[in-house]
Amino acid sequence: MATVNPPRGMRDFLPAEKRRREQVLAMIRDRYEAHGFDEIETPVMEDYARLHGGLGGDNEKLAFTVMKRALTTEKLRSAADPADLADLGLRFDLTVPLSRFYASHRGDLPGVFRAIQIAPVWRAERPQKGRYRQFVQCDIDIIGDATPRAEAELLAASLDAFSTLGLRDVTIRINDRRALDAMLDVFGFPVTDRPGALITIDKLDKIGPSGVAAELRERGSADEAVTALEEFLDGLAEPTEPYGAAQIRALLPQGIPEDVVDHLVGIGEAVGGPAALRFDPFLVRGMGYYTGTIFEVEHPEVSYSLGGGGRYDGMIGRFLGQDVPAVGFSIGFERILDLVELDPAVGSEAVVLVHDKDVPVAELLAHKEALVASGARVRLEQRPRNLKGALERAAADGYTVFATVARGQDELELKPLAEPSE
Repeated sequence: MATVNPPRGMRDFLPAEKRRREQVLAMIRDRYEAHGFDEIETPVMEDYARLHGGLGGDNEKLAFTVMKRALTTEKLRSAADPADLADLGLRFDLTVPLSRFYASHRGDLPGVFRAIQIAPVWRAERPQKGRYRQFVQCDIDIIGDATPRAEAELLAASLDAFSTLGLRDVTIRINDRRALDAMLDVFGFPVTDRPGALITIDKLDKIGPSGVAAELRERGSADEAVTALEEFLDGLAEPTEPYGAAQIRALLPQGIPEDVVDHLVGIGEAVGGPAALRFDPFLVRGMGYYTGTIFEVEHPEVSYSLGGGGRYDGMIGRFLGQDVPAVGFSIGFERILDLVELDPAVGSEAVVLVHDKDVPVAELLAHKEALVASGARVRLEQRPRNLKGALERAAADGYTVFATVARGQDELELKPLAEPSE
């Protein structure tokens, strides 16, 4: 039997929660636009081949696919490849669609393009607390700028958005995939072993240096390389210097290319707020398309990241045949909601007009339209038997004042919803 509940991992939102979500999204959008980013929109579906082209990492395994039309039972049984059954899929992030968008419309876009995307994405996750199959991403990307200025612009806009939302204690952890690769080379990990080694190193915060070393040995990494990595990890100390050249060099072994270090230093100099930045030489991030700088946002009140991103200079080249520098940042919208405290008084006044049953519609609408013209949001409510309960429900929906309306009444007396008994 069909259920009235939404699909597992997906949610309905009642008016008050929907209004709250839109208010937070509007605040993020406003800050992004203030920093010169322009919003675009792409379809919720992309070609199956594009979503499974090797750029999405593990997310490709979580893509919802859309089956081809007019499939017969015989075709379903005989298909040897999933691509024989599906030609489309729901997007699992906003970066792959943006790359296609840019390749398609680059002639109509500026040389350095700053994009906003605020939209839902879908992943076939196993639903659990805080993990959904449909969720909203808030992305900004800069395409066409290979200098540290691009990362600095992204981080400045994102820090501004977090600050506007009241999240001023965030720290942005920064690393570079080129530095990671160079470190593994210094320690003696062969190129073929590095992707698997990075998966293990990404668990450092959870299992510690000894756990990382044990897992690397278990999966067959060379003992000399693992020992070199373990000794380096054991010798690391918390940096005492602020983000900058001294901090970065203290946390890296000898042999890291100078241009990589200079790029990381340049980001901090351009942002102008090194207190919010921290170099983390073992930040990995799992997306396969990252080619350079990577970052994640942390907050002292939670154990999970509030956002992240990185540079993906090779992705657009898959469509154009030539690489185009690109870097992006995404705020984890669903994750920040629990941390954001909104002022219910912010925005237009929200009024409930409680009217008697015999009030003519023309009179009622005249009162309503006068309030709407003044900028208020207005709900009509016929006087119920339980007025207090109705007003409490309206207050829960975000309404702040009410007025009673009788037949022939000329003026309204607005009262706070905290005084429903008067």
